[in-house]
Amino acid sequence: MHSSSPLGDPTMSPEPISALILLNLPPSILCGINLLTFTTTPTFLGIKNLPVGLHFLFTSPSPSLSLRDGFWFHIRPLSNPSVLFRKWCPEEERLVHCSASEGQDYVTAKGGWKEIYDKHLTPYRQTAGSESHAAKDDKEGVWDCITSHITPSILTRFAKSEGWTISSASSGVQDRDEIPGLSREEVRGEIGEERELGMLGIDLKRTWREGAVGRERTEGARDRSWLLQDLSERHQGIGEAGDRAIEESDDDSGEGWGDVILGQMEICFLMVLTLANYSCLEEWKRILALVLTCEKSVRDKSGFFASFLRLLKRQLERTDDIEGGLFDMSDDGGAFLKVLLKGFKRTLGQIGESKGDEDGVEDVKEEFGELEKWVRDQYKWELGDEFVRSGMLELEDGEMVEMETEEMEGEDESGEYAPVVVDL
Repeated sequence: MHSSSPLGDPTMSPEPISALILLNLPPSILCGINLLTFTTTPTFLGIKNLPVGLHFLFTSPSPSLSLRDGFWFHIRPLSNPSVLFRKWCPEEERLVHCSASEGQDYVTAKGGWKEIYDKHLTPYRQTAGSESHAAKDDKEGVWDCITSHITPSILTRFAKSEGWTISSASSGVQDRDEIPGLSREEVRGEIGEERELGMLGIDLKRTWREGAVGRERTEGARDRSWLLQDLSERHQGIGEAGDRAIEESDDDSGEGWGDVILGQMEICFLMVLTLANYSCLEEWKRILALVLTCEKSVRDKSGFFASFLRLLKRQLERTDDIEGGLFDMSDDGGAFLKVLLKGFKRTLGQIGESKGDEDGVEDVKEEFGELEKWVRDQYKWELGDEFVRSGMLELEDGEMVEMETEEMEGEDESGEYAPVVVDL
């Protein structure tokens, strides 16, 4: 997928190393790898000591320019030093593929591998900040935690290319804006190439099987477990071609089941974090709206839901890294997520009241408890329904007045927000 070649003498380093060399990269542009973002300098030619696994590198011609372009790459376990090459294209203002021979010539012209390694490659770090903070993040494996379900095959399906290239303008079909009077080709001419992304095809307006009628449709609209099951089975084979095969499991733990959905959730969140990609944000929100409105699947695939809640908490912990924020997390701006979490808590409460509750569901409740505590501490969100809605209030002059609040009616679907039956 990417040009690579062993360089230099393997004995020069006590351990095998991997590096990414960026040819002709201009200074003072924005560059980032994984969770670390920085401005390039004239001496910067790439990154060394890359750990094994998947990584994402992105650039922008200017730190203030919103349009960004990046690519994923895979560092495999190696017995010899290896390097990946990319070169800067001035016409496209982004990094493009580079042949191994061209990379070799570039290294030679710069004084050889040792010269580049010692003076022009910066050591890999997961995050910025103080050395102690970066070391702590490296030790805890922050990047690994939020990419644990991403596989090469999932990336190939998502990016729809072997090069795994994605930009801020990349979009799924369902998120494209249609401009009246302009064809798709004319729109591309105005805003540039818009690479198509492989979304899961989540349609929250039809969450029941084809041909369903009556009660089955109603249950499918209230409990979206059928759609979650359908998506997981439809995409289950995708991860099997990657380095880490997805193991199908029929037991109640749900191990391996739904990993493609979790992988998509991880990719989309990271593309919002690094590229500010709008379509990925919409897909991330669709996944949340689907998973957090399921009930039957919580019992059947409890392992998946425990992993989902654990991942969601890890992602929310990184929202401060996103420029402008993921979305406004105040009571008003965070209503989308808050309402979903409140509804899922009610679902867990109903499952707990039913007979035959299994140990796996307790794991889901434990993970949700950790998430609920975090959003309460971070955003002051209360996900329970225990609120004083009416009572007596004593005024300054001692007069007692009966008061009633309607502020929670929207979240509780009561009052003017209550559902009504309409005769058609």
